[in-house]
Amino acid sequence: MDWRGRERYTIFSSAWNQADFDDWVAQWRSDAARPRRLHVIALAEGGLPGFERILQADGAITLDLLHAPPEAALARLQARIDMVVWDGASVPRALARLLNRDATLSAPALDGAARTALADSGWISSGEHCWRYATRKPIAPPAPAPRRSAIVVGAGLAGAAACQRLCARGWQVTLLERHPAAAMEASGNLAGISMPLLSKDDNITSRLSRAAFMFARAYWNSLGGVGAAIEGDVCGVLLAARDAGNARLQRAIAQVHTFPAGFAQWCEPGERFGALAPHGAWLFPSGSWIRPGSAIGTMLAACGPALHAQFGVGDVSLHREGEGWAARGADGTTIGRAAIVIVASGGSVIAQTALLPFDRVRGQVTHLQADAAPELGLVLCREAYLTPAAGGVRSAGATYDDDADPALRQSSQDQNLANMRSMLADDGLALDAPLAGRVGFRSVAPDRLPMVGAVPDSTFTVGAERLRELPRQPGVYALLAYASRGLIWAPLAAELLAAQLEGEPLPLETDLADALDPGRFLLRARRSKAPFFV
Repeated sequence: MDWRGRERYTIFSSAWNQADFDDWVAQWRSDAARPRRLHVIALAEGGLPGFERILQADGAITLDLLHAPPEAALARLQARIDMVVWDGASVPRALARLLNRDATLSAPALDGAARTALADSGWISSGEHCWRYATRKPIAPPAPAPRRSAIVVGAGLAGAAACQRLCARGWQVTLLERHPAAAMEASGNLAGISMPLLSKDDNITSRLSRAAFMFARAYWNSLGGVGAAIEGDVCGVLLAARDAGNARLQRAIAQVHTFPAGFAQWCEPGERFGALAPHGAWLFPSGSWIRPGSAIGTMLAACGPALHAQFGVGDVSLHREGEGWAARGADGTTIGRAAIVIVASGGSVIAQTALLPFDRVRGQVTHLQADAAPELGLVLCREAYLTPAAGGVRSAGATYDDDADPALRQSSQDQNLANMRSMLADDGLALDAPLAGRVGFRSVAPDRLPMVGAVPDSTFTVGAERLRELPRQPGVYALLAYASRGLIWAPLAAELLAAQLEGEPLPLETDLADALDPGRFLLRARRSKAPFFV
C-alpha cells in the first residue's frame, strides 16, 4: 500500500473479511512511515440495517461495517477513499465521488465490459488486477490537518464524551464546568436508561436511536463495561405496551421487522411477564441502566493528560481571538484558549448558541427504598420507568413538567407513584414513600433530536438552500439537546463530531448526520418563511 505523505489512509472493501482486515492492520503496524490513522470500511451482509462503527483497542484504527446494499451504502457514505478492494463483476459509478486522487483499485473479478468502463471513467491499469484513479475531473484535496485543540463547555455526558473522543485522537482539550464538579445537572441522576426506539417505517429517529444504542453499548465496553468500570447493569429493559391500541402498533412493528433476539423481542401478553405486560411488551435484552456520573467519570479518566479540566468556573463567555477562541470567566479572566469551542452545556446560555431552538423541560425523579417494590431483575418502562435497586435505592420517573421549579414537590412525586402503581398493578405501592428524589432539566429540541455539529450563523439573509451552503460561526460546534436519552446519544454524537473535525469517514449515513445538524432549524424556518426563534 502506498500511503506516503498521507495523514490517514482509508480502505474500502466490497465484502467484509477478517483475514483481509488483519493483514491490512499488520502492514500498517510494520511500516515506520505509516499514516497516523488507518480506516477500513467494508460492506457486510447481516446485522441490523445501517452503518456500524466498531472501535478497536488501538484508537488509531477504525472499522466501519456498512449493513446496506452497495448502491444505498455508497450513496449515504461520506468518506475520502485511498484504496478499493472490489470483488464483483463491475464497479459502481457511485464510488467515484468518494475517491482521493491516485486512489488504487484491486478488482480480480471484472469482466471485459467492466474493465472498459473503468478505463473510460478515469482508471488506468497498473497490473493484471490493479488500477489507479487518474481522472481529470476535479477532486477536492484532502482537508488540511486540524489544529487539535478544543475548549469544551460543560462536564455532563455530552461534554465528557466529546473530551474522550477528541483526546483519543491526540487533541489537547480544556474542559470548563461552571459547577464545582462534573455531572451536577441532568447528568447527576442516580440512574439513566439505555434502550432504542422502534417504528414500523424505520424512520429517521428509529435509525438514529438504533445506531446510537449499538455504538454506546460497544463504547461502554471499550471503557471497561457497564457493571464493572461503569456503575450500572446490563439487565435488560422491558417496554410494556400502554393499552390494547398501543399493543396493535407495537405488534405491527414486530410483524414488519425481524430483529436479532439479542436486540429486541416482542412478547405477547402472558408469554413471559404476566401482569407486568398485560398487553404485550418489547424486551431489549442488552438494554441497561447506568449511573451517568459514573460514566462521565470513566470517560474523563480515559482522557489522560491530554485533558485539562477546570471546575467551578461559573458562567463562561467565548471570544474570538485571531484564528482561535478564548474562554473568559465572569471576572473577564481568560481561563482557556483553543482552536475551536464545543458547547455541551445543556440549557446553560452561551451567546454563540443562544439562538438555537430548544426548551428546558423539568424532570423529577422519585427515589424509593429497595423494598418499596418487587425485584424485577430488569428495568420496567411504560408511562415511566422503574430501575432495579442500587445502593438500596430505586429510581422512578421522570416527570415532564413545563416549569422551572428546581425544588422537589409532592405533586410530581404523586405522579411518579401513580405511574408505578399502574405499571405494577399494585395500588398499595409506596403510598407512604417520603418525598425524596432529584430534579433535573432536560434540553429538548423541537424535533426531539440532538444538535451535533457546526453552529450556523443566523445573521445571513440570502442564499443557502442546503446544509452544506449554510454559513457557520467559525470554530463553534454544538453537542446539545439530548433530552432524556443522553446515555445513548452522547457517545455516537461525540464520535460524529470528532470525525467531522478530523475529516474522517462519518460513522453515520449522511442523511442521519444531516438530521442532527444544528443548522436544520434555520433552513426549515427559511423555507417556511417562519421566524428562526422557537
